Amino acid sequence: MPAGKSRERRMTMMQSSCLVAFLAMMATSVNAFSSPVFQEQRTMQKTAPSKLEGVEIELPDFDELFDRIQQVSPLTKSAIEGRTGGFEEADANDSSGLKWTNIESNKKKLVHQIDKIDDFQGLGAPIVRFRSSMKGPCSGTRFAHYIMDLQERGKWDPQIGQVEEKYPIVDLDTANICMGFGKYGDCSRLGIGYCQTKGTMGITSREQLTMCGIQDYASTGSTVIWGTEMEDWHNHLLPEGPRHTRAKSHIFCTTLVPTSEDSFDVEYVLQLEIGGKIPTWMTTPIVTETVKNLFRHAKKDFDSHGKGGEFDKFVAEKERQHNAFIDRHSILMTP
Repeated sequence: MPAGKSRERRMTMMQSSCLVAFLAMMATSVNAFSSPVFQEQRTMQKTAPSKLEGVEIELPDFDELFDRIQQVSPLTKSAIEGRTGGFEEADANDSSGLKWTNIESNKKKLVHQIDKIDDFQGLGAPIVRFRSSMKGPCSGTRFAHYIMDLQERGKWDPQIGQVEEKYPIVDLDTANICMGFGKYGDCSRLGIGYCQTKGTMGITSREQLTMCGIQDYASTGSTVIWGTEMEDWHNHLLPEGPRHTRAKSHIFCTTLVPTSEDSFDVEYVLQLEIGGKIPTWMTTPIVTETVKNLFRHAKKDFDSHGKGGEFDKFVAEKERQHNAFIDRHSILMTP
């Protein structure tokens, strides 16, 4: 074969190999999330009334939303599929193919594993995954309380200024019907919340408008707490007053799966776009330390179980409320 044609053939093969590698990378990092969660065209939106009179909230494409969450959180996938083996079983059944970079790994630590993917989905922000194995009853509602209640949030997040569930859905049955009657567990809480941080160290305050929900799995005792940022066409739902730099939680979930009667695994996944011009190498360590503070606070609270304190009172009240709504669960036919 002439030298010229040989070089041309090698170049063609190299270009083909590069193209295949590029397409494979794109299939892992972008095409997996190809469908929108919300629809900008009103005719394509699914809405439900909120408890604030006259305010309708757009419901996401729950199939797309939970597919995204399951891809980045093996423990969530495990919970949805009704598994109870914790991280070991979750990882054994993880088929996402995502390539995580390990940041920390130490079985002796409370947060014993932290992984991330930089610039996930090309959004300019890393997605970070935290894992912990804890002692105590697997109370997802209590864990959600640390995140959704302003007073409780302030105990571990010094930068929080405001957390408010502004638009809770009126009828949870509507949400559960849209989710496929138990396909993703029983939705026990759903609404749009507003969050604002304090300004500090030259960083101005941030604000978020996020849809959040809680999925319960009665047959296993697992819980999935999830959230996703609302789109720009929902900005009319922001509270009145001066606007702040918008931060965006593209994906958020915290999943608790029991591993025994008195232990459970927790997986916390977050992709937070801080907004503004702050580089991620500055913000990621701050986010990481803040999430660690959450787990430290949770451990202290869960360790108080059985001592007749605030933890036990909270769990008892939630159990009472659960029993009061038992008819709703039977309507849903949720396992």
